[in-house]
Amino acid sequence: MKNLNLISARKNKNLTQAELAKILKCVSKAAISNWETGYSKPRLEVAMAVSKILEKDVVFLFGYNVQDSCTKKLA
Repeated sequence: MKNLNLISARKNKNLTQAELAKILKCVSKAAISNWETGYSKPRLEVAMAVSKILEKDVVFLFGYNVQDSCTKKLA
């Protein structure tokens, strides 16, 4: 299912997928496309960065549909 909130927020900032990817530095245009089409979801840290750039709440942009952090403390 398409993520219309993410698409709309990105377009309202006049950013292309490639421009947003360049700002984020750690993701590709293809990754953003995949988030927008609902094929995949970002890590929480990346979702928070997108939220800050687009000035929208993480839940508004992604719902509760983000990956858990891949950073774990070692025992």
